[in-house]
Amino acid sequence: MVRRAAAWATSKQYIQLVADDLGWASVPPGTRKSTYENPEYKKKAPFAEATLKAMQTADPTNPCVQKVPYTGITFVGIPEFQSLGTTVGQNVAGLVTGKTSLEQTLKLNQNEAERTMKQAGYLK
Repeated sequence: MVRRAAAWATSKQYIQLVADDLGWASVPPGTRKSTYENPEYKKKAPFAEATLKAMQTADPTNPCVQKVPYTGITFVGIPEFQSLGTTVGQNVAGLVTGKTSLEQTLKLNQNEAERTMKQAGYLK
C-alpha cells in the first residue's frame, strides 16, 4: 500500500493534478526530473532552478558549510523516505508551535520511523 502511494505521489499524473488544482509552485520539489524541464513549472516556481542546482550539487561527503564529523545528506534512497519526511516535518511543526514537547516529538518521530521501516520490510 505504501509503495503504491509513493508511486502515485511521484507520478506525472499526480504532479499535473497538483499543478491544475493548486498551481505549479505547489508541486512537490524534487519529485520528478521532468518537472524541472517543464516551462510552466520554471515560469511559475521561481525557486525551481535553485532547488535543482542544490540537489545536483549536494555532496554527501561534505554536507555542511562548516566541517562536520559525519557524511551524508538528508536523503535516503527508499520509496518511503518522502512520506516519512512529511510526517516527521509535521511533528516538528507541532513542536515549533507548542502543541507537543521535545520529548513527545522525538518519541513520535522514532515510532513513525520504526513503523515505516517495519512495514516496508527493512526491519524485522
